[in-house]
Amino acid sequence: MTDRLPATAEGIARAVALLADGVVVAFPTDTVYGVGVAASHSERLGALFELKRRPPERRIAMLVADLDQAVGAGGLADERAHRLAGRFWPGALTLVLATADGETRGFRAPDHAVALALIRAAGPILATSANRSDEPDTLGADEVLIAFATQQDELEAVLDGGPVPGGVASTVLDVSVSPARILRDGPVTREDLAGVVDLA
Repeated sequence: MTDRLPATAEGIARAVALLADGVVVAFPTDTVYGVGVAASHSERLGALFELKRRPPERRIAMLVADLDQAVGAGGLADERAHRLAGRFWPGALTLVLATADGETRGFRAPDHAVALALIRAAGPILATSANRSDEPDTLGADEVLIAFATQQDELEAVLDGGPVPGGVASTVLDVSVSPARILRDGPVTREDLAGVVDLA
């Protein structure tokens, strides 16, 4: 049975403990509800993909509280990344950074107090939207519970931060290359970005 946790200090602490145990937890973000596992338990990504019925080849972003967390998780942040994070984080910009292992990964700091409190305490979270793959986004804890009603053993808890606004998915900007390249248009516009970095 999926636990419903209040967005209190106690509820957040419980969600942190669950993430530390490697289980899947849902939580609010600045757009939709997300679902994820602690980045320190990346071996549990299979459980997350199974919950969502999502093809495993589709990569997901890492949610962080700030650029320091992204760097601590292996992201290589140059001066452009520092400028972009300083201007647009927390917010609707995913930064694709080169990583210490020679790969790339998307990082985002969501502009939501409950999500940030959770991430600060739990560390980075590998997260995606809290819905079955190709089904509608969820904008509240009730919707999350309905979306996964037949999979309550797979979703340990939902942190209920109240309704979220929905909206457009984040802009994705690849800063592992120079000049930076927009991979997905979103709320942070090309004009916004061009004021901070050179774009392809």
